[in-house]
Amino acid sequence: MPRYTTQELLDLYNSDLDTLLKKASENHREGVEFCSIINARNGKCSQNCKYCAQSSHYRTDIESFPLLDVKTVYDAAAEAQKNGIDRIAIVTSGKTPDESDFDRMLEMIKAINGLGKIKSCASIGILNEEQAKRLAEAGLKRFHHNINSARSYYPEVCTTHTFDDRINTCKLVKKYGMELCCGVILGMGESVEQRIEMAEILAEIEPDSIPINILMPIAQTPFENYHDKIDEENILRTLAVFKIANPKSILRFCGGRMRLSEENQKKALKYCVEGILTGDYLTTTGKSFEQDLKMLDELNLQKFSV
Repeated sequence: MPRYTTQELLDLYNSDLDTLLKKASENHREGVEFCSIINARNGKCSQNCKYCAQSSHYRTDIESFPLLDVKTVYDAAAEAQKNGIDRIAIVTSGKTPDESDFDRMLEMIKAINGLGKIKSCASIGILNEEQAKRLAEAGLKRFHHNINSARSYYPEVCTTHTFDDRINTCKLVKKYGMELCCGVILGMGESVEQRIEMAEILAEIEPDSIPINILMPIAQTPFENYHDKIDEENILRTLAVFKIANPKSILRFCGGRMRLSEENQKKALKYCVEGILTGDYLTTTGKSFEQDLKMLDELNLQKFSV
């Protein structure tokens, strides 16, 4: 049974910002978990997600490349482990894992697990049952698959797959005992009410981690001019409501957090965000691990190891 009604969450969203952040902090964990990604296959995606530089539907200026070899992924994971990163995710473009590449993806997961400390994650698209089963058998610790937006807004974001395709993948991940990382992209034109809807859908899914992305408009995509669809205050309000609605999930800063000022990044980490995807993202840049550690030090927050 949900802890809050839709109206209660909406009222909280619209309440005094300092009061809202204080309310979110009631379930805020002291400490921040770090993860990173390796872009293992880039571009030429068949899907028409309107925010994405990797879609073959749009003529964006990105480099496309096929699936990396296992050693390259292993070396990246080893370097991340050496630097104190807790998790690393293999990320590939495309609607679903390509069967011709899937065995190599499984080998990547086993190679990462063989490092001993760093945890394996994957973000490789929509799964079928057999793929979910094989990923679990390979020892994958956590699978990432976002809902991206609210169900009511999803047709405005993508039409080549459905919202239920994403929900079904999340269910398969949990069915086979893997941890689930499932979040959103803010600022794609959704309403405040639809942000509340996202928070409620995530509360039903109960992911272990909720990555928060903020749209970084990419030239030549349909959302290229969406710079003004959300401001910093509304980002903070959304983060707070997500934490209130999902007290057991770790909220994680991911792509686009550079749209927040340093002050507001620190405010979010102080009150409601407990994880950071550090380093660069798929097609945009982020902060270095050293910069993020410095920010934690300034906040008197500790790095949390899983």
